[in-house]
Amino acid sequence: MNKKIFIIILTVVIVLLIAVVIYFAREANQSKQELQEFEEMMAFEKELLEQEFENFSIEFSNFPTTIHNDSLLRLLDEEKLRVQQLLEELRVTRATNRTRILELERELQTVRGIMRSYIVQIDSLNRANERLERENVQVRRQVTAATQQVEALSREREVLTETVARASRLDITNFAFATLNQNGRNTNRFSQIATLRFNYTIAKNITASPGMKTIFLRITRPDGEVMTKSPDNLFPFENRNIEYSARKNFEFGGEALDDVIFWRVEEILQVGTHRADFFIDGNHVGRFEFEIRR
Repeated sequence: MNKKIFIIILTVVIVLLIAVVIYFAREANQSKQELQEFEEMMAFEKELLEQEFENFSIEFSNFPTTIHNDSLLRLLDEEKLRVQQLLEELRVTRATNRTRILELERELQTVRGIMRSYIVQIDSLNRANERLERENVQVRRQVTAATQQVEALSREREVLTETVARASRLDITNFAFATLNQNGRNTNRFSQIATLRFNYTIAKNITASPGMKTIFLRITRPDGEVMTKSPDNLFPFENRNIEYSARKNFEFGGEALDDVIFWRVEEILQVGTHRADFFIDGNHVGRFEFEIRR
């Protein structure tokens, strides 16, 4: 082979090599550009997915937690933790790891689906709570109204009971006082007074219960002491026992009844204004004053 042919062949080989190098260089440059575009696209998708995770995490944290359901609250807390874990993993995942990014995106969609079911349950519970609250308010109003009605009826019953009791209470009228000597005759001489006589009328009252009753006379001296024959002469009045001077049984049938009670003087009488109080059926039915003169 002569030198000229060798040069030609060598030139052709060099040209071919140059062409091949240029071809592969262009291919490599194009692949690098495509890879760069792919990485930029994946980085953008990752950034969008991170933003979506963050928005979802914020939205998740604002879900109502004032629900009185421990099971649902526990599930909500678990999903909150899961979203945070997925977001942290996405942040450290390389943009070129398309497979894992797609997996994380699918998991986010799964969490969304779960959350939609929770939202439905939350809304249902909230509506139920609101309905129960309205019903409770209505019930409380009804109870309040019923309580007020019962209290009003109780007050009316008390007033009626008091009115009936007042109407059925006996009264003493026509009180008269006299001083008698040992022979039972009226006397004005202080030294001859042996008996005190108290005349009175039990007024007519057809609403009072008929039957045998007891009238108690309580004589109070000017110094405030009650005149009594024995410290054991007591009768009940207003939740306590008080002294009486004299007592007498009588039968009441509704019509006016004239009667009399005597007090045998066995002590030194005090001069001055005395008081006579009458009691029947636990009621104070009359009070009168009388004078003892020297």
